[in-house]
Amino acid sequence: MLIIGELINTSRKVIREAVETRNAEYIQQVAKDQEACGATYLDVNCGNMVGQEHEIMTWLIETIQQVTDMPLCIDSPDETVLRLGLSLLKPGYKPMINSLNAEEKRYNAVFPLVKEFNAKIVALCIDDNGMPATAEDRLRIATALIHKMEKEGVVQDDIYLDPLIKPLSTNDKYGIEVLNAIKLIKRDFPAVHFTCGLSNISYGLPNRAVLNRLFVVQTMTMGMDGYILNPTDKNMMGMVYASQALLGNDKYCNKYLKAHRKGLYA
Repeated sequence: MLIIGELINTSRKVIREAVETRNAEYIQQVAKDQEACGATYLDVNCGNMVGQEHEIMTWLIETIQQVTDMPLCIDSPDETVLRLGLSLLKPGYKPMINSLNAEEKRYNAVFPLVKEFNAKIVALCIDDNGMPATAEDRLRIATALIHKMEKEGVVQDDIYLDPLIKPLSTNDKYGIEVLNAIKLIKRDFPAVHFTCGLSNISYGLPNRAVLNRLFVVQTMTMGMDGYILNPTDKNMMGMVYASQALLGNDKYCNKYLKAHRKGLYA
């Protein structure tokens, strides 16, 4: 299970304020907290800091790497910022890029970085026709992306497909379409991985945390094996460990028991 910690993102007010004041101690504590709570990668995103993104990405990565050797996922809409971030990473692990998609312009801008830095890649199921509506649309886009990357030597084990979760509040079939898409893609490409911004499903609805936690269980049952989320959310992480155990993906329930001993379910 790949957990990408989402908290170091300047779209969050507290992170933006810490960046603007260069509060390194706060950023470092957020990084350490996510590591302690089970993150396997830390997402680093300052994409909304227009005109300052290169400088801030440099500062964030240097600040984080002073206190942790955690693998980082470099997240930006600007391929030049992705390149900069990747070039600053400590050696010793496979970096991750967030993200590319099947839109020709974005794919051509980002894919060379995947090869150059031998990176894992978050690949969004979207193409030049727009966001997919159905499971079949997602399968079509995923198939094209996987085949295209495989021809260039990228193995399925390094691909993390994002099936693009859209708000249930705008269409009551959006949840089931994602579940069906995961099932179809996993059927055709059993070695490929998945990840997603899970909380999109509950946008605009009350009791969002309940919907998010239940959707973790449902998507994991279909084959989802990665999430971009807040690992310091004990209730969410509790669902992740419990679901893994119930699905037979936690040998001797070791991770579940470890979570229990840490008081995650108290």
